[in-house]
Amino acid sequence: MIGTATTRFRMWGGTVVVAAVDPAAVLTVARTTRAVLSAVDQAASRFRDDSELRRAETDGGWRPVSAVLAALIDAALRVAAATDGLVDPTVSLRDLGYDRDLAAMPPAAPVRPVRPAPGWRRIGWRPAKQLLRVPPGVQLDLGATAKALAADWAARRGANRCRTGTLVAVGGDVSVAGSAPVGGWRIGVSDDHEQPAPDDPVVTITGGGIASSGVQRRTWRRAGMLVHHIVDPRTGYSTRPSWRTVTVAAASCFDANAASTAAMVRGADAVDWLARQALPARLVDLRGQAVTVAGWPA
Repeated sequence: MIGTATTRFRMWGGTVVVAAVDPAAVLTVARTTRAVLSAVDQAASRFRDDSELRRAETDGGWRPVSAVLAALIDAALRVAAATDGLVDPTVSLRDLGYDRDLAAMPPAAPVRPVRPAPGWRRIGWRPAKQLLRVPPGVQLDLGATAKALAADWAARRGANRCRTGTLVAVGGDVSVAGSAPVGGWRIGVSDDHEQPAPDDPVVTITGGGIASSGVQRRTWRRAGMLVHHIVDPRTGYSTRPSWRTVTVAAASCFDANAASTAAMVRGADAVDWLARQALPARLVDLRGQAVTVAGWPA
């Protein structure tokens, strides 16, 4: 990704990239991004016992939540409805052994019973009053949508604060805001954003966002088998992938992330589904062959 000025830092177990058209603004945009990610982490981290979300799940009663957590919950439930539950915040990565940052994972994850997701419709949510009710035995995992939404928030806030075009990429999910640099933002599309290959394709965007979902990163061993973080809510297990990576461009990073995750869960019919949504996308199968739809550049 090439901007007029770029900086990087580690957070949320991955690399965060921040760029600004005005070089003098890049450090301010980076500070803004850190603040946004910290607020989202405090509100909704599933790795922190002191996060607001974990505290709200304690007794199954109605709990008031902050504006940050309310926005994250509202977004996650909207995505669940829009994807017919294929992106469901009640999936349990904990049951698959992903109960801490990957860097702190033991060589073999603990084996727990796995069940289908309880279902997003079981969550009580009163948005006007910002009241949340999580039934006993259910935990919310907002990671599928919170990362992309945080990237959108950070890019917009940085652009508004500094009056310059900004790019924020969190774990490979990219959001841009404000006026793009001449020629647009150049973004590499890779199976592994931490270790891109020299021949990875590059696309250019001037607004919105790009997100990738795939099975090349965030993997671990459970009961001797390699599992990954994209879970089929219908089974509770990692999806049996038809695709190595799905990358989607949309009006926001949040929309792109929701579509790329749903496409991974959908499997073989994801191409037709993305085409019907008119979402430009690039899908790479398990043999490394790429398929593009809806105007994704050749």
